[in-house]
Amino acid sequence: MKKVPERAAAGGGGSSKMHNTIVYIRQHWQLYMIFMLPAFLLTIIFRYIPMGGIAIAFTEYNPIRGIFGSEWVGFEHFQRFLSSPDFLRYLMNTLKLSVYGLLWGFPAPILLAFLLNRILSTKTKQKIQLVLYMPNFISVIVLCGIVRILLSPTGLVNSLLGTSTNFMTMPSAFRTIYIASGIWQGAGWASIIYTAALSNASKELKEAAVIDGANIIQQIKAVEWPAIKDTVLIQFIMSVGNIMSVGFEKAYALQTDLNLNTSEIISTYVYKKGLLDGDYGFSTAVGLFNTVINVILLISMNALVKKMNEGKGI
Repeated sequence: MKKVPERAAAGGGGSSKMHNTIVYIRQHWQLYMIFMLPAFLLTIIFRYIPMGGIAIAFTEYNPIRGIFGSEWVGFEHFQRFLSSPDFLRYLMNTLKLSVYGLLWGFPAPILLAFLLNRILSTKTKQKIQLVLYMPNFISVIVLCGIVRILLSPTGLVNSLLGTSTNFMTMPSAFRTIYIASGIWQGAGWASIIYTAALSNASKELKEAAVIDGANIIQQIKAVEWPAIKDTVLIQFIMSVGNIMSVGFEKAYALQTDLNLNTSEIISTYVYKKGLLDGDYGFSTAVGLFNTVINVILLISMNALVKKMNEGKGI
């Protein structure tokens, strides 16, 4: 008869602990509010209140008069941008830079993670990872300076090739320079998430595959790929959702007067029209257009992946 209460106590241990936690929170709710209030206020002030600035896109904004004192023009700025003779060039430059960067840059960290996973020595693996992660901590402006020096007429690349070509003035070379430098800088750091996911791959299945005579490709396909498949899909959806968000700093820092034909993208155009020309309403409208396209791509890609992946998406 004494064992029955013990079993009941053991069975109700989880619910009892949860009940005690709820009671404790109710008794000390002021303490939780003190800790949560700063984060809540920061989120409201720096995330939600600035959203009201979207209204600038529909006005002839005057900083002195403010948003409510400026003349309301509706969709005039959007019509002006869409009817601009340079609209298609800016849009295509942005899309090409993003799509080519996605096609070449997205698989790079995945392949890197597979290669790192083949290294058996922990010390060797850590040293290689350290070298691969370091470029991520280089400032974008410093990186662009390095690229300019390497590709200058007297730089290392021309010295090795025996030429004196200024690659930074070639419109046809801009996208290759932008994407290649981005892969070098970010692939190592981006591989962390895939390397972590690969640690969940079954070692028993991998050993069984090796015993059965599976080669490296077959091992990856049967054992390692299923372990990172969901992670890859989520990262891909997020990447497609940001396909119009090309890094402004890097594009602007690598831009020259002679490569503007391919380097002028929507984000650099917004900067020039907004801050340099002072056309705040128009630049905000262009930026809002860019954001709307991103949201549409994100929702569309998520829906497409769900259909192809048995209902699994973000």
